[in-house]
Amino acid sequence: MGKVPKLFHTRFPYDQFAKDYLQELLQPLGKVETSRKVSAEIREIDVYFAPISPATTDKIQLGLLGKIAYAPALIEPFRNAATIAEIRSCMNKLFDIFAEIKRQAKVDNNRVAESELPRLWILSPTASESILEGFRTSGDLDNWEVGVHFLGNYLRTAIVAIHQLPRIEETLWLRILGKGRVQQQAIDELEALSPENPLRAKAIDLLLSLKMTLELNQNIDAEDRDLIMRLSPIYEQKLAEAKQEGLQEGIHEGIQAERRKQIDNLLRFRFGSLDTQLTGIVEPLLALSPEEFTPLLLQLSREELLDRFL
Repeated sequence: MGKVPKLFHTRFPYDQFAKDYLQELLQPLGKVETSRKVSAEIREIDVYFAPISPATTDKIQLGLLGKIAYAPALIEPFRNAATIAEIRSCMNKLFDIFAEIKRQAKVDNNRVAESELPRLWILSPTASESILEGFRTSGDLDNWEVGVHFLGNYLRTAIVAIHQLPRIEETLWLRILGKGRVQQQAIDELEALSPENPLRAKAIDLLLSLKMTLELNQNIDAEDRDLIMRLSPIYEQKLAEAKQEGLQEGIHEGIQAERRKQIDNLLRFRFGSLDTQLTGIVEPLLALSPEEFTPLLLQLSREELLDRFL
C-alpha cells in the first residue's frame, strides 16, 4: 500500500478544523463561505464572511473575532507562521475579490466606497519582526489589541500574530487557533468557561473532531501528540458524562457523526467537493472502521471508490 500523502499529515486536518471552527462561530452573525474560489487560476479563500446585521450579543461574546466580523472579511488562518509568499498569495486573493466587486458594481451601475471593500485578516500563530517590518505594518492600540498589525490603508490587510495577543477573554476565540503553549492555554481557558456557554460546546466539539482526525495519522509529530494528550481528558469526560446519563445510543450516534464528518472531509480533500455519486458511498464507508476507510479514501481513485462502494 502507498504512503498517506504528507499534505494530509501536516496541513489538511488543521485547515479543515480552522474553517469549520470559524464557520460555526461566525454563522449566527452573517453569511460564511469556506473554500470560496476566485480568479481563473482557481485560488481558494479559506473563509469569506459578510455580516447580515448590526452589533449583536453574539459579536460581543466573540470578542476580537466578533470585532473582525463587524465588516466583510476574508479570513486566512495558518497552522504554521505565514511566510512572505503566503501573505502575498492571500493579498492576491483579496485583489481578485476587489476586481469581482468592482465588475459587479459596474454592471449594477453602482459605486463602491473603499470602506465597503472587505478586509483581509491573516491569522498566523506567530509572526517575526522581519515579516512585520517587511510589510510595513503598524498597530492601532486605540482601537485594537496588541498583536493586530495593519498594512497600509488601501491594502486593507491585517496580520494577527496570535502569540502576541493578550491572555484575556476577548482574544480567546482567536487564540484557540494558535499552536503550542498559546493554544494549550486557550484550551485551558475554554474548558474553564461555564458548561452552559454555547460557544464553549461548539469549540470543544470541533477540537475533539480534530483530535480524532489527528489520531488517524500514522506519523504525527510531537506537537500533534501534545494536542491529542491535552484533549484526551476532555474527550474522556464527555464519554463519562454521556454514560452517566445513560446516553449510550447518543454516544454511538456521536461517533457515527464524527466518522461521517471525517469521511466527508477526506472526500473533499481528495476530490474538491461532494457530488451525488460521492455522497452515495458515505453510508457504505461508515460500516468500516477509521483504520479501514482512511487509507482507501487517500489511495483509491474516484472510479475505484465508486466501483467498490456503489
